[in-house]
Amino acid sequence: MNIRCSFCQTPYTLGRVAMLDALQEVDSQKLTHYDAHCPRCRRATPIPRQKLEMAMPNWRDELKQFEKEMKANPQQEAPLPAAEDTPVAETEPTPEPKATKEKKPTAKEAPATTKSPKEKKATKKSK
Repeated sequence: MNIRCSFCQTPYTLGRVAMLDALQEVDSQKLTHYDAHCPRCRRATPIPRQKLEMAMPNWRDELKQFEKEMKANPQQEAPLPAAEDTPVAETEPTPEPKATKEKKPTAKEAPATTKSPKEKKATKKSK
């Protein structure tokens, strides 16, 4: 079944299995519509029950046939990711290297080349 997202206008399809799941859900919960989620924006697009049933009129027979196929050809479960045998050592944050302490000159040790603001004004006025 071809569907167009009502929000982003992206066309996408519902396959046979998705249609059977949708019809089962709508029938079991007595819903008036099914919410198909857009693969692009993930918003739900409501599909009326009548439209679903028109696309697959004999869905109960299709469902029985699908269940027979699944029993005849069982699918393997996806394997779980292998657990790591060796424990991962937690790395402690390394302290940043300490900067070498440079000795800042104190007021008494500072060179006398800097003038105070009052001295600067006095030199400007005298010129």
